[in-house]
Amino acid sequence: MQGGNTLEQLPTGKDADRAALGRAREVLGSIILGKDKQIGLALSCLLARGHLLIEDLPGLGKTMLAQALARVLGLSFRRIQFTSDLLPADIVGVSVFRQNKGEFEFQPGPIFTQLILADEVNRATPKAQSALLEAMEEYQVTVDGNTRQLPRPFFVVATQNPADQIGTFPLPESQLDRFLMRLELGYPNEENERMLLTGGDRRSMLNEIDAVCTPAQLQKLQEIASGVHMSSPLVDYIQALVRQTRESPEIDIGLSPRGAIALVAAAKAHAYVEHHSGVYPDDIQAVFAAVAGHRLQPAGNTSYRSSAELCQHVLDTVAIP
Repeated sequence: MQGGNTLEQLPTGKDADRAALGRAREVLGSIILGKDKQIGLALSCLLARGHLLIEDLPGLGKTMLAQALARVLGLSFRRIQFTSDLLPADIVGVSVFRQNKGEFEFQPGPIFTQLILADEVNRATPKAQSALLEAMEEYQVTVDGNTRQLPRPFFVVATQNPADQIGTFPLPESQLDRFLMRLELGYPNEENERMLLTGGDRRSMLNEIDAVCTPAQLQKLQEIASGVHMSSPLVDYIQALVRQTRESPEIDIGLSPRGAIALVAAAKAHAYVEHHSGVYPDDIQAVFAAVAGHRLQPAGNTSYRSSAELCQHVLDTVAIP
């Protein structure tokens, strides 16, 4: 894993982009053990130019995954620990009066980076959480009436503790909708947990990761992923899934057009990550829960206990073309 390929050792020519993506997945898998599906979805999210919300209990590797993504993709990285006393200025920055110059000078906040980790985002108040909204949607921030562009590529990877934990503030629907995907890592199986207990320190391994691509190469990968072919019957399939979320008695609020667009982008990116020649029904099904789960509002009398069960119900109800 460590000390392996450097940028100069990667293939060149038309296979370089594909090789870089495969190598990134391999390195991430050596840090986050036994979570290849989640790693594939996380890479798909970034290739689809989306933001990622990782929701799970503390200690399951959420922060580690975000840090590993930044390192392996060669992105500049900053971390914000969200707490109840965090202010919007702590995120976007503030204008400071310079007496020697007789004018205000803007001091950029940590959000001016390519991958920002909003750690435990739901421990901050709604006012602080709202500082991310413009950045996530418009790739810019406005401070004191001046709009400043954020670097490209720009991703927010946020971690969130379950809502029943002490000291959490639920994310509003408008902010949840800014995240292309929401993932859960879950507990490792017995074999991988034993490797964690007896193997090397994961943070030390993280520090030895070499970047396998550049930000410019990542942007090229995004362009390639957005151009993956999706046939007309599969567009019909996505529309049928979206329609089912709106008409099902188990769901009060279904997917919006923005949610449907997110589903298309995620399916194309997933097809590219999985080396498919075009989008398959399997790609749509693989990303559906991650894209739709946090956007759906279940009916009060639904028998489905989790968003994953609700999404599976929708998939089971709609026929595959």
